[in-house]
Amino acid sequence: MVAKNSTVAIALEGIGKRFGGVDAVHDVTLAIGDGEFFSLLGPSGCGKTTTLRMIAGFVSPDTGRILLHGEDTTSISPNRRPVNMVFQQYALFPHMTIYDNVAFGLKMKRVPRGEHAERVHEMLRVVALEGLERRHTRQLSGGQQQRVALARALVNRPAALLLDEPLGALDVKLRKQMQLELKRIQTELGTTFVYVTHDQEEALAMSDRIAVMNGGRVEQVGTPREIYEHPQTPFVADFIGSLNALELTVGELVGGFAVMRLGEGERVVVPVGPAARVGDAIRVAVRPERVRIDTPDALPPNGGSRLEGAIAEVVYLGMYTQFHVETRAGRIVCHRLADESLAAMIPGARVAVAWDPEHASLL
Repeated sequence: MVAKNSTVAIALEGIGKRFGGVDAVHDVTLAIGDGEFFSLLGPSGCGKTTTLRMIAGFVSPDTGRILLHGEDTTSISPNRRPVNMVFQQYALFPHMTIYDNVAFGLKMKRVPRGEHAERVHEMLRVVALEGLERRHTRQLSGGQQQRVALARALVNRPAALLLDEPLGALDVKLRKQMQLELKRIQTELGTTFVYVTHDQEEALAMSDRIAVMNGGRVEQVGTPREIYEHPQTPFVADFIGSLNALELTVGELVGGFAVMRLGEGERVVVPVGPAARVGDAIRVAVRPERVRIDTPDALPPNGGSRLEGAIAEVVYLGMYTQFHVETRAGRIVCHRLADESLAAMIPGARVAVAWDPEHASLL
């Protein structure tokens, strides 16, 4: 669902596409809100780029409909759709200046020449390239070229901008800078952005909502926090960040929670639905950063999950230290900030790990 008080800019109704007998996209239904930064996230070959190209009109769906602001555009040619697309390879004209590259789209749309200068300069202001109008694109850095491509795509004021991994050619540091720039530009203009990426961190950092795709299907749609904190399928849980996944059997049900006792003072507690029954085999997920670790005496039993075990590995990762703890339920990975007191946390040490019930998910 789109956010409250938001109109639907792009609606996909059961779209599907097959290539050579293989379902590249299968029965995808999405509603993308007006002015939303919406990401299609998934591994290579999951169908995200094919979905984006169907929205753009470069690929025709075999089934379903595509609506842009309520108008059925399924069979409308790309040049007649109110959307523009930015590719990973920016396809700028090296013999043209920045100004001429940005103005090119206006010429193609037959916008009166008298409007060109104002619109081009306004867009260059938005992408922070003022004063560089007469430079040629071959004189620009990768980040500047990316911003020229954005300005060229946005100068025609499209109803939506479609971006196919546009930061993929940039180095890590510049990529992170451009993530912030992209979000700033989208927020300032209020244009609907549909963004394709395989980078989980990138999608979490920029998106209002994310659709996680796998095998041509949408596995989950939600805000970055919903996707990360409450994954609905094993694939989403495993694909988004690192995860502890425990295979357990329900021992008892208490007020909407399943409780599994594993020893004296040791148990796992997870919220469950009304269909859960004692004896059910379930899979419980909890993020490493939600797990507390300390000596057994310092983590007494309370209303949440608690397990005891021995540290198997300690991995220093700069900002934080990662601990791998062997427990009755399996190996648990948890994090502690590097500047915390960790003197007693060495391989072989007996420790306890604990987390609150609301931080566990049922897969």
